[in-house]
Formats: sequence, structure tokens, C-alpha cells
Amino acid sequence: MSLFLTATDTGVGKTHTAVQILRLARAAGIRCAGMKPICCGDRDDAARLLAASSEGLTIDQINPVWLKTPAAPLTASRIELVKIDVDLVLETFADLQKRIDLVVVEGVGGWLVPIREDFFISDLAAAMGLPVLVVAPNRLGCINHTLLTVRSITAEGSRCAGVMLNDLSGPAGVASTTNAEILSRVIEPPLLTPLTTELAFLPDDWGELFSLRNPLAFADDNLRPRDGAGR
Repeated sequence: MSLFLTATDTGVGKTHTAVQILRLARAAGIRCAGMKPICCGDRDDAARLLAASSEGLTIDQINPVWLKTPAAPLTASRIELVKIDVDLVLETFADLQKRIDLVVVEGVGGWLVPIREDFFISDLAAAMGLPVLVVAPNRLGCINHTLLTVRSITAEGSRCAGVMLNDLSGPAGVASTTNAEILSRVIEPPLLTPLTTELAFLPDDWGELFSLRNPLAFADDNLRPRDGAGR
């Protein structure tokens, strides 16, 4: 089972979500890895994914393409006069899939961020053949941005496996207290329980996502920690 994480924007919690999935999967005894195909700027996200992944992996397996410019991949590649090697990304992903039970791939920014002039994050998810999870910030504007992203995923021919609202710090307002209810009425993909650091195992709806919605996924029994695991 593998999953592609995208978001309605940059900096809204994709890495946090990926790290929590990996933490809870490892607690259940599942060999797993996070993957950040392309990093632009620092490599902090890739380092966090490596630390949360199962042992025996390297930073270059987690992040095969690293551009130093903090911008969209197409912009960074033009500034640095390099062509992003998509084949390397796909080969690295295929190798991880052979060795790892669960691969969580984290995209760059949002769904339509350009990697090359003719290749976008949406194309990368499609080339990997992965279901897509949308991470959205639970704030004003969330409904519009989430609907646009979910509809674009479907229009691009990929499957949206679910949406997770990430509660950002700050006082709750009308939007943050009503977004979940409204989204559950206007989108088809399930709205998933937010993953927090306090959780000891994956919530039931995440278990359904991994075990019932994908025939290649691990069994539901594996989602809860085994005796002594994660302690």
C-alpha cells in the first residue's frame, strides 16, 4: 500500500501528517517509509520523514532530487540550470515499494505545482499510480480550496482517497468549527480524523482507508499496536 499526500497549499501540514502516519504504522509493526521526491530549499522535510521511517534507509532514497532554491521545482530548476530527473524519482519510488510495506509520498506544495513545463505534481501522482490524500488547513477559505483540489484530482484521472483537515494553532472561529460539517456534505471522498501526536494507533476511518479501499493494503488487524509495540 502506498499513498500520495497533496495539499491545498504549501505549509499546511503535509509533512506533519506523513510523520504521524509513519509513526502509527511503525507502532503497529509495519515496515514503512516516507518519500519526498523533490525538495526545494532546505531538506528538513526529508530529514523528518527519514527519522520517522523504518531503519535501513538513506536520505537520498527518501529524497532523490534536491534543489537548493526555495521555490517551485520548475522555477528552482531553471535558476540552477538543471533538468529534474523524473525517471530517477520513479525508479527510487519503485525500489522503495519492493522493500517497504507502506510508502507515504509527500508532494511539493499543492496539486498543480509544476515540476517541468509539461509535468506537474498531479502527473507524478498519476505516474506512481497512487490514491491521493488531500491535507487542508482548517481555516477560512478551506472549503473553496479543498473543493478545487478534490475536483482537480478527479478530473486528472486520479482517485482522491480522502481529505484531512489540519487544525492550525490559533483561536477557533466560525470557519474552523464548521468546515468539517460543510465539506462532509459537498465532497464525495471521506473526511478523515486528524492525526495528532497524542494518538496511539490509527483511527478506524484510516484503517478503512488502508485496508478496505485498496486491495493491496495491509489487514485491519495490523493497524493497532501489537503487544509491546510502540511503548
